[in-house]
Amino acid sequence: MIWTTYTRHFQGTVTELLSIEGVVDRLGLAFKNSVELNKIIDNKLPSRPLFKKSSFTLGGEVFDVYMRDIVECVKAMFRDPELAPYLKYSLEKHYTDESCTIQLYHDMHTGDWWWETQDKLNEKKAGATIIPIILSSDKTQLTLFCNKSAYPLYMTIGNIPKEIRRRPSYRAYVLLAYLPTSRFSHITNQASHRRCGLNVYHSCMSTILVPLVKEGTKGTLMANSSGVAYQTHPLYACFIGDYPEQVQGACTITGDCVGCPASRNELGEFNIDSVNNSWRPLTPILVALKNIEKDPIGYRELAKELRVKPIPEPFWKNLLYANIYQSITPDVLHQLYQGFAKHLISWVTVTCGSAEINARCCRLPPNHNVHLFLKGITTLSRVSGKEHAQMCQILLGLVIDIQLPNNVSNNPFLKAIRAVLNFLYLAQYPVHTSETLQLLEDALSKFHKHKHIFVTLGVRKDFNIPKLHFASHYVRCIKLMGTTDNFNTEYTERLHIDLAKDAYHATNHKDKYTQMTRWLEQKEKISCHNQYVKWQEQQALRSIPAQEVEWLAPELNQRRFFRVAKKPLSRNVSLKFIRSPSGHGAVHFLPALSQFIVLLNNPSLTHHQLD
Repeated sequence: MIWTTYTRHFQGTVTELLSIEGVVDRLGLAFKNSVELNKIIDNKLPSRPLFKKSSFTLGGEVFDVYMRDIVECVKAMFRDPELAPYLKYSLEKHYTDESCTIQLYHDMHTGDWWWETQDKLNEKKAGATIIPIILSSDKTQLTLFCNKSAYPLYMTIGNIPKEIRRRPSYRAYVLLAYLPTSRFSHITNQASHRRCGLNVYHSCMSTILVPLVKEGTKGTLMANSSGVAYQTHPLYACFIGDYPEQVQGACTITGDCVGCPASRNELGEFNIDSVNNSWRPLTPILVALKNIEKDPIGYRELAKELRVKPIPEPFWKNLLYANIYQSITPDVLHQLYQGFAKHLISWVTVTCGSAEINARCCRLPPNHNVHLFLKGITTLSRVSGKEHAQMCQILLGLVIDIQLPNNVSNNPFLKAIRAVLNFLYLAQYPVHTSETLQLLEDALSKFHKHKHIFVTLGVRKDFNIPKLHFASHYVRCIKLMGTTDNFNTEYTERLHIDLAKDAYHATNHKDKYTQMTRWLEQKEKISCHNQYVKWQEQQALRSIPAQEVEWLAPELNQRRFFRVAKKPLSRNVSLKFIRSPSGHGAVHFLPALSQFIVLLNNPSLTHHQLD
């Protein structure tokens, strides 16, 4: 059944297979063709919330949004038995020392945002459980030709640990909606074209997030898979996306920082104290939005002063405790590898010359852990984030003894590169402490201290680059929301294949979204049913109830590992040699081997029975 629903063009294939004489009877199937199979899937199998179509008109054009109820999606994830053992219902603080001076940051429930929001919520309703809503959107191409695209919006919750959230098999991300992808070809004025697109985006997002306004404020009862009910408040917390999506959601001016008041001409300046203490002001914007009908001109003037776009109905306007500027999260893929590292590699290439860099790449010795670019790195086109990561592994080694033009000292050049690489790898720590965050800050400070070398060499005139500037916000973002692997767009981009491209190829390319959403619903129903069947099989095999153990993230779980050589020093060793003092000296080898074999064949035996 899984094969039939996951195959792109399965309708005729299934019917043709089942038409073979004797197949239906021998397999004991309750359906004789694909039409009957689809009826069973649609009517008898449970699933996550279904998609519904919502239409609205703007500028004489009708826009369709295919979306799910966001609160129902949260409830479905909350009661998912696969996710139940890992859900975090309360906030925590971890320390490395008894005096509680060195704090640990990893999952979202260890960040300051959850603590601050819980304090605000406790003033109104003590003991309520926060469900942080994490949204991610990114437009993607569905075909190489014909320019077909989709704009999926994904959602997950911060109660799911990052280690589980990034595993596709747990289905911890939900496709919440398909946003419109209209190109507004009838609008020729560029400013009107951009404004119309922005209004459509925020109108759609507001419609999708309407349930959060009521349920976030009043709260709602949610039961987990064990039947335990919690008084929950689903609250918008984070937005994951590339810079264009960040600008679109925050309504800022392209080229400015989306998190702080720095304009496009101030991004190259670096003052860590001012950066850590300045968010974009949100309160005056919210006050002006409440009075927009009485004083629309005042709102426009304020928006111009604060360098934001005067959108009358931004989606975050009525969301409880939502701060769009604080919700913009770090992104390792687009900001570091496709941003910071990409710029650094281009500066190095311009400084040293493409021929020299490529020649040095070809002369690198083979290594099991490093990808070798035997044709150089400057000849590549459409370089992916993975390839940029591989380039960073060899970048410092390529230029360690390079001779710069005009006999300029390479000391600041190497220090700047080393500082960027240090920042790049420190930023990806799965667990941060107060000390490692200071190292992260120091690495960025060292880069800004030595970045003048690129101006001296004529590579750059300034450093007004939004993605480079946002690196200065990483420390406070990690303290606020947790480490960067909570919010990497690499995870959501992987979903494009399963939830957008495969769904599109399963259609006849006419009225695509209706067919795509139905295909996805059927796929989810089959996945849920398959999950239930596996659970039943495990229950049947289990002779004694499993002991519940609190799950701990791998980076916090101190396990002991044994390192074993890939190739043994000696082969065909006798048991006598293994046990003898002159050999390996493993005198208890046979009893241990016997216990292992017995446990392997009888896993339900207790230690008492084994003895």
